[in-house]
Amino acid sequence: MNVTHEYRWALPSVLLGDGREGGRVRRSTRDWIVDIVMFLLACGITVMTLPELQDEPEPLQLLEQVVGALSCVAVWLRRRWPVGFALVATLLSSYLELAGGASVVGLFTVAVHRPFKVSGPVMLFSLVTLVPFILLRYHTDAERGEMVALSLALMLTVFAWGVVVRARRQLVWSLRQRADSAAEEAKRLERERIAREMHDVLAHRISMLSLHAGALEFRPDAPAEEIVRAAGAIRTNAHLALQDLREVIGVLRHAGPGGDDDPVPDRPQPTLADLPTLVEECRHAGMDVRLDLRAGGDAPEGLGRNVYRIVQEALTNARKHAGGAPVAVAVSGTRGEGLSAEVRNPVGVRHVPYIPGAGAGLIGLTERAELAGGRLEHGATQDGDFVVRAWLPWPVETTREDA
Repeated sequence: MNVTHEYRWALPSVLLGDGREGGRVRRSTRDWIVDIVMFLLACGITVMTLPELQDEPEPLQLLEQVVGALSCVAVWLRRRWPVGFALVATLLSSYLELAGGASVVGLFTVAVHRPFKVSGPVMLFSLVTLVPFILLRYHTDAERGEMVALSLALMLTVFAWGVVVRARRQLVWSLRQRADSAAEEAKRLERERIAREMHDVLAHRISMLSLHAGALEFRPDAPAEEIVRAAGAIRTNAHLALQDLREVIGVLRHAGPGGDDDPVPDRPQPTLADLPTLVEECRHAGMDVRLDLRAGGDAPEGLGRNVYRIVQEALTNARKHAGGAPVAVAVSGTRGEGLSAEVRNPVGVRHVPYIPGAGAGLIGLTERAELAGGRLEHGATQDGDFVVRAWLPWPVETTREDA
């Protein structure tokens, strides 16, 4: 449980997660304070009961004093053996008065540290042992009635108090588990977001490198101008890939341990206005790409970024699986009707070497579209084309999150 050092002393060890170490009980500062209070309480009840022994025989007084002292010392064992301590103390208190303080502490301990299916029978056992104590130690009906009322009030109060303390701890523990689960879920979503971002950023650049390198490998007799242009494209895309990777790693470093207090910088993100630049890069790499952009320039940044990534990944897939084939990109939409993107290319056309991939690009695109509240379809058509078609909502009023 993530608790600042300033407040750790105020919590019991069971809520701090370090209540036991092997067979030993590790007490927090609060536990030590409570144990001292319980010890003093048991001693106080024992001392208050001493005047009741004045008329008793000396051997019984001696036995009472020895058992009372040992019971008070045994209070320090209540955390390690709560049920055993409570049963022994309660059994002794069925006749010996000076063991009553320890039995009260034992009943409270069991109610706090054990569920009702255990503490309930212990409470019932305490009520049963109250009968011989009343009958053997008190002789008039008035004394017996007074002690029954006092004992029942004390026992029920202590037991109810322990149950309330346990219920509160269970509530805190449940809230802790929910918080831990929410934190783990947030970490998982963040890891997925970072993985998706790295895939979107690097797959495009690396496929460019593979395309140009493959062209150099399969056309060693190409003119010098084409070789120089391909080498320049390889150098440029390698530099851009390293730059993009450096930016993503920078975000990871700021979001890592020890960086919670520092603001996490947002790496520059593409928008809908960067689509022509993306298409132009693909054309320089030798792809035949046509862009039909009919979307308003006031599209939110988040919406434009998602559409950009979808088109980017679709172009990367077309470059991998249908290199050399013409690709048509169409993006259209207005506020309130949504934004549509379609990437279409012929199936089975290949004029360049095959570029391997992980096979998770379309899955990632589908997840991205669904997270944005839209949908994505892909597959071959009857016309012999492979189409990636996405639709994302474009709300009438743009909020800060949409931007």
